Amino acid sequence: MPAPLASHVESWHPEPVTDQDALPPGPAAALSAVLDLPGAAAGHGDPLPPLWQWLYFLHWAPQQALGPDGHLSDGRFLPPIPERRRMFAGGRSEIFEPLRLGEPARRVSSLAAVTPKQGRSGELLFVTERQEFRQRGRTCLVEEQDIVYRSGEGSAPSHPATLDDTAVPDPEGPWQLRLQPDERLLFRFSALTANAHRIHYDSPYCRAVEGYPGLVVHGPLLALLMLELVRRDAPRRQVRSLSYRLHRPAFVGEHLLADGVPSDGQARLRVATHREPRHATAEVTFG
Repeated sequence: MPAPLASHVESWHPEPVTDQDALPPGPAAALSAVLDLPGAAAGHGDPLPPLWQWLYFLHWAPQQALGPDGHLSDGRFLPPIPERRRMFAGGRSEIFEPLRLGEPARRVSSLAAVTPKQGRSGELLFVTERQEFRQRGRTCLVEEQDIVYRSGEGSAPSHPATLDDTAVPDPEGPWQLRLQPDERLLFRFSALTANAHRIHYDSPYCRAVEGYPGLVVHGPLLALLMLELVRRDAPRRQVRSLSYRLHRPAFVGEHLLADGVPSDGQARLRVATHREPRHATAEVTFG
């Protein structure tokens, strides 16, 4: 019988890591192009939209450092468990003031929590990474990301055997944004975020190894689509805090609908397809 996952991380206490980035406008302009925006969402000196910090502080590891799935084989905040499988589950941010493009910034990353849980597919390990972003000597935002790990194959969750690229989901809220991601979009987003996970570009691997019916849309892309509703429909509102959860994967070719319902000082957001009303959900609080 394999050892519990918690036993592998009892003595695992990685030290914080500090990174620097000049925050050039190029990555923000590139993501704006990928999302077919009429122009760059932010330029030199402008505030960076919430969650767009994911385009910065990237780590391009040597090719030999990647595992068979495309993720790093080893890393400061990767738990030392056997046959590690990874899933991005969600996160939170507190924004005291937005980061400004073109101004040097510092990020301090640390391990916030490690929590073993029992899921439908077996034992899971929830790892929370905390990131503090500073600019001009002040803390601008604090972000936490929840990553779920399992060991070995486990019992894979059920997914549709075939995908429908014609069905369109119905809206629930007044804020609406539709997208039908194709292979080109997933490839470009992977490049922008230094993400080499094969589920986003290798269809045979997706089907034969991971058990998916097609390429998986990035969880961070779903989160960014929800926040794009806020940027488009409430451009004068300052986001002070946000939280998001990723529930079920969406796949290439499916019609995605990001929609939102604003209320007093807040907004509730989601991403849907015709087969699932909530692939991702988010809540935003305005200042």
